[in-house]
Amino acid sequence: MSGPRPGNPPAFDESFEVLVIGSGFAGLSAAIEARLAGRSVLVIEKMALPGGNSALSGGLIAVANAPLLARDGIADSPDLLAEDMFKAGHGLNHPDLVRAAAAGSLEAFLWCRDFLGVVFAGSLHHGGGHSVPRIYSPENCSGSVILQALLVKCRELGIPIRLQTALEAFILDGDGRVAGAEVRAGHIFPQAQSGTPRRIGATRGVVLASGGYCQDIEFRKIHDPGLAGALETTNHPGATAEALVSALKIGATPVHLSWIQMGPWTSRDEVGWGVSTMFSVLVGIPHGIMIDASTGKRFVNELADRLSRSREMVAAGRDPMLIVGGRAARQYPNLAQGLKRGAIRRYDTLEALAQDQSIDFPALEATLRHFNLSLRDGVDDEFGRPLAAHERFPIEAPYHLVRLRPKIHYCNGGIQIDAGARALDIASHRPIPGLYAAGEVTGGVHGACRLGGMAITECIVFGRTAGVNASRAKD
Repeated sequence: MSGPRPGNPPAFDESFEVLVIGSGFAGLSAAIEARLAGRSVLVIEKMALPGGNSALSGGLIAVANAPLLARDGIADSPDLLAEDMFKAGHGLNHPDLVRAAAAGSLEAFLWCRDFLGVVFAGSLHHGGGHSVPRIYSPENCSGSVILQALLVKCRELGIPIRLQTALEAFILDGDGRVAGAEVRAGHIFPQAQSGTPRRIGATRGVVLASGGYCQDIEFRKIHDPGLAGALETTNHPGATAEALVSALKIGATPVHLSWIQMGPWTSRDEVGWGVSTMFSVLVGIPHGIMIDASTGKRFVNELADRLSRSREMVAAGRDPMLIVGGRAARQYPNLAQGLKRGAIRRYDTLEALAQDQSIDFPALEATLRHFNLSLRDGVDDEFGRPLAAHERFPIEAPYHLVRLRPKIHYCNGGIQIDAGARALDIASHRPIPGLYAAGEVTGGVHGACRLGGMAITECIVFGRTAGVNASRAKD
């Protein structure tokens, strides 16, 4: 924390009306809204490339009352999405944030589609923990499409994005308002002291959108000692906690920092995110089964929330694998790439699959036979998985398999905000003047478990809100 003596305004090397820290979905959404409001805006990013985890994401966005649902005659509402979020979050979610995210989800999607020009696939995905299929995916199954659309819009609006510029501390004025930031220009991550110190003013507001801390082994171990350094993560190397810590130093309220999510669809045959993850998310889990190779049997509702599935996958002695039939597998546009890498494996017969993976063939055959009958009847009598009629693809040859292993994926916790994306003070529980926040650096939206597709929804909803409110603040 840095601040002048009372009565003395802080000195800056340069000033903008709105300073945005972070160049992912939340940060760029905030920057665009602030610029559209007529404000001068600067975005800073500590890494050499923009986007952070947004560039690596699958691009899924959950939408209550998604336009495609009416076509399929499926009822949905923001209230139903909120109910799903509360259930997955074990009731730890902050109600005002849940309702804001759910109510704003459709507008967030339309903003991406109509304002940014993102092209989405013509079908909806049924994500784990969701009551209905309400998740859109870009045509190439990558968040990079949304990120590029945001970057193009920033260029059109003349918003500068300074890479390799790392936050060191927030600067407070004599009244305790966040008036800017100390940064290091020319920073080379992870060299903490690299770069030239500079002071950047923000006459209306600072938006913190620096992301989560899945790669910060020491910080995450403090909050969940079970998440040791040996565990893999899907995150980019810069997903560390120093910007979050800077906010805590000036009195921001920490919330849910110990709730760090594992992804139940990642592969042991790829490092990090890989190409097979979106295969598992989009076709493998909705249309296939997860089995324990040591028994040849299912062990979980494949469409349960991420926390439930991850816990079942790491249970003692489990060897989790995902099996899906050829009809569903062919829907994945990057199937050939996954097969070439060996992260997705194809077998002409179930017996060949069982032999190659050392699975008891009679047990596996019985499992698939029973599940295909469940698909026909529309009722899962083993685990209560929803089996929507339009999603019933029998698991038939050629069989496709992914060898699963959960990886650290997302931080549900961060600093507390209100529904206006204002960072809240730990002592007064009131907004910290001049500080706004959005995205994974915040907590309270998801509680114990985030639903699939809600990260981007949250980033767009609260990122835009932060940009609007920061631009309205008095200078």
